[in-house]
Amino acid sequence: MKSYQKLTTTQPAACRVEEEGAGRGKLAPWWVGSGLLVVSVLLSAITVWVLRQVSGGWLGATPPPKCFLVPESRRFDCYPERHMVVTQELCERRGCCFIQTPPPAEGKRGVPWCFYPPDFPSYTLESLNQTALGMVGLLVRREKAYYPRDIEKLRLDVEFETDTRLHIKITDAANPRYEVPLDVPRVTKRAENPIYTLNFSWDPFGVLLQRKATGAVLLNTTVAPLIFADQFLQISTSLPSKFLYGLGEHRDSFLHSLDWNTLTLWARDVSPTESFNLYGAHPFYLLMEEGGDAHGVFLLNSNAMEVALQPAPGLTWRTIGGVLDFYIFLGPDPNMVIQQYQQVIGFPAMPPLWALGFHLCRWGYRSSNETWQIVRAMRNYQIPQDVQWNDIDYMDGYRDFTLDSQNFASLPSLVQDLHKHGQHYVIILDPGISSTSPRGSYWPFDEGLRRGLFLNTTQGQPLIGKVWPGFTAFADFSNPDTHQWWLENLQHFHAHVPFDGLWIDMNEPSNFVDGSEDGCPPGDLDSPPYIPAVLGDSLSAKTVCASAKQKASVHYNLHNLYGLMEAKATASALIQIRGKRPFVISRSTFPSQGRYSGHWLGDNRSQWKDMYYSIPGLLSFSLFGIPLVGADICGLAGRASEELCTRWMQLGAFYPFARNHNNQNEKAQDPTVFSPAARTAMRDVLLTRYSLLPFLYTLFHRAHLQGDTVARPLFFEFPRDVTTWELDRQFLWGRSLLVTPVLEPGVDSVTGYLPQGTWYDFYTGSSVNSSGEMLKMSAPLEHLNLHIREGSILPTQKPGTTTEVTRGNPLRLIVALSSHATAWGDLFWDDGESLDTFEQGNYSYVVFNVTQNIFTSTVLHASTEATKVTIGTLSIFGVQKPPSKVLLNGQEKPFSYLDNQVLTVSDLGISLSQGFSLQWL
Repeated sequence: MKSYQKLTTTQPAACRVEEEGAGRGKLAPWWVGSGLLVVSVLLSAITVWVLRQVSGGWLGATPPPKCFLVPESRRFDCYPERHMVVTQELCERRGCCFIQTPPPAEGKRGVPWCFYPPDFPSYTLESLNQTALGMVGLLVRREKAYYPRDIEKLRLDVEFETDTRLHIKITDAANPRYEVPLDVPRVTKRAENPIYTLNFSWDPFGVLLQRKATGAVLLNTTVAPLIFADQFLQISTSLPSKFLYGLGEHRDSFLHSLDWNTLTLWARDVSPTESFNLYGAHPFYLLMEEGGDAHGVFLLNSNAMEVALQPAPGLTWRTIGGVLDFYIFLGPDPNMVIQQYQQVIGFPAMPPLWALGFHLCRWGYRSSNETWQIVRAMRNYQIPQDVQWNDIDYMDGYRDFTLDSQNFASLPSLVQDLHKHGQHYVIILDPGISSTSPRGSYWPFDEGLRRGLFLNTTQGQPLIGKVWPGFTAFADFSNPDTHQWWLENLQHFHAHVPFDGLWIDMNEPSNFVDGSEDGCPPGDLDSPPYIPAVLGDSLSAKTVCASAKQKASVHYNLHNLYGLMEAKATASALIQIRGKRPFVISRSTFPSQGRYSGHWLGDNRSQWKDMYYSIPGLLSFSLFGIPLVGADICGLAGRASEELCTRWMQLGAFYPFARNHNNQNEKAQDPTVFSPAARTAMRDVLLTRYSLLPFLYTLFHRAHLQGDTVARPLFFEFPRDVTTWELDRQFLWGRSLLVTPVLEPGVDSVTGYLPQGTWYDFYTGSSVNSSGEMLKMSAPLEHLNLHIREGSILPTQKPGTTTEVTRGNPLRLIVALSSHATAWGDLFWDDGESLDTFEQGNYSYVVFNVTQNIFTSTVLHASTEATKVTIGTLSIFGVQKPPSKVLLNGQEKPFSYLDNQVLTVSDLGISLSQGFSLQWL
């Protein structure tokens, strides 16, 4: 048995791990799971016979005894290929164990019949030397694995980047390989006091990472062999618990099941469906450890991949290209894990304030006049709306950068009217550029062709697929010249229709034919030796050929980056055109995309389960560093009932990005078309959202500044409360506001979890003292349950029907006192749209604090914008006894006090730019 040696920052330059005895006849250690447990039990023939009966028997020859040493939950799949019956002959040809087990339920994967034996050949760590930042090692495989073009020698690079971040990279030692062109931080010195320890197994090679404080083993890659072939890279690890989140984009509960669950990452245009690979790829997971610590793992790889989860608990990464480039984030708090992740991929952009208002869209507005009628109806009913959108209806023949001059002739006037009312306008664009217009009649294609800006076939000709306008070419956003062409097209169209934001759709990229109009050529790019479990069983299913040529690489490597690259080009163009913060919503996403765009969760359906699944979607994208996220409120496809749409509008009012979007040929579902009661309920909840815009905007500032989440899972705030680890029917805004929506029909109550402490009803200020329990709450159709956490101060504002009107109204500060009669909050305030206001110092930042019955407002940074708004009201929840008087800056002030212990002081009239104190005695 091999031994393990701790490697620290004080390790000598040449590190060796000595063998205990000869070690030749013993089991290799990698099968033993999450600990450093050594098993040396010899199974008798009788034991083998018993295990044979339990396992259900096998076909052919009896497997060797070593196969029965591996418990079912720790059997790592040696034959993951789908859609084929794995026989004993096929399995043993790979040198693996074959034991049949009872088949799983239909549509599920179960215990693999073909799995690695304990002595399956892997890499050996031949050398390991210290570097200024960590270590460099050489891995050697002496026996070929079973995929073609096995790479014999690998380079191992380890960098102790920070005390809470470790970087491990494995690549070909002899030849360069494709790596993701993502800007990541480069450290200049080694971490001095890391909160982790790193061990290695030399033969077989393995990484063992532990948390110093608890000893928890976070990674143990000795559980299965490392395989590194040209088009098949696989590494497995044990996990310290079953509480794993992330690995998007999928429709699933927020907490993933580890019951033989495979998650595929390959951007695909498909209506969100369980078990399918969806629009984006996010190879990052967060895992909660026993005791409440958390860590995260990011594989910086953009190739098609799958992540296999199993109940050991264990995880296997399989990708078909690139390198194994891992970042591990040690937290230890889950909030800190996400901040550390974003320190690598980049913090999200600060959105314009108007982007946080209510958006309205549908596919099927038949004219600009019909669109205008909806806008006027919303105004007529005084329902808040900041942004009107148009889908592809506005285009001439569904071609980008064109306008249907017959049905949308009045669109420029509509946009002018929106701007006059302080509202904004967003249009859709697709990356597929029509290729069938007569030469000289459609500049976007003619000029793109002239400059060579489209994806090409292996023969060097533009790859032609089919999307909404018919046959199309696809812009190559990996080419910087394409960004300039994109900008010029947008400038031309903006001069006619001055849009404010852009919705980039179909950018997986989507294709109505598989590959191209001519299919895809034979070869290892379009038909690789291994295809992950992608929908359609082909890399080209509903997209372009993997062999398509792009400026930066082949599409095989860049497919999952397509949406990110388009978002980057689009955000840059908007900045140059408008000179203000860009607003971009993208369907396809990849790590770092929060720097350029938000995301909506795709083409959902008007069903109750779709409404529920939107919450795990929100929370997952919070982990991915894309806080500006929401689902189509009321659902895109199908007919939304009045009850469903009312409940969904209540939930959707608390999506960070709130848009009601509808399909063509469906019944209208904007708020104006429903009964007066439903319409009023929708209006009221939107007004509630608008009242909270100062709070929400401040949360986005903190996301932009340091990577805080906006929509937040409960366990981020209560990591020691294990009940919260599985909750995904509620969520928080920041640390302070708990949202408990109704997610099922025909009910007038909802059951939600209130973690331990005092929670205050947002509307009334009445308190609930919870020991950490599920509570049944009244929820008539017109009511959404909102609770404020004790110890919080929420900046709110008298709501208007647009963000422009709202931001001029007086502020109301809501104080939710803790059991110690303390509270804290903050407010970020700027002009709501200028670029880099924080970076340039053009902002105000105010901190609110309560202690010993004294509220203080402290201005830490001021700008002229703060002089334009006043603080009008202070409401204090949880004042235990009626005060005799209230003093504002030492001067007595009238107040009101209610039996539910709410103290209110109105008509303050204090400029936000001025600090003040208020005391109650």
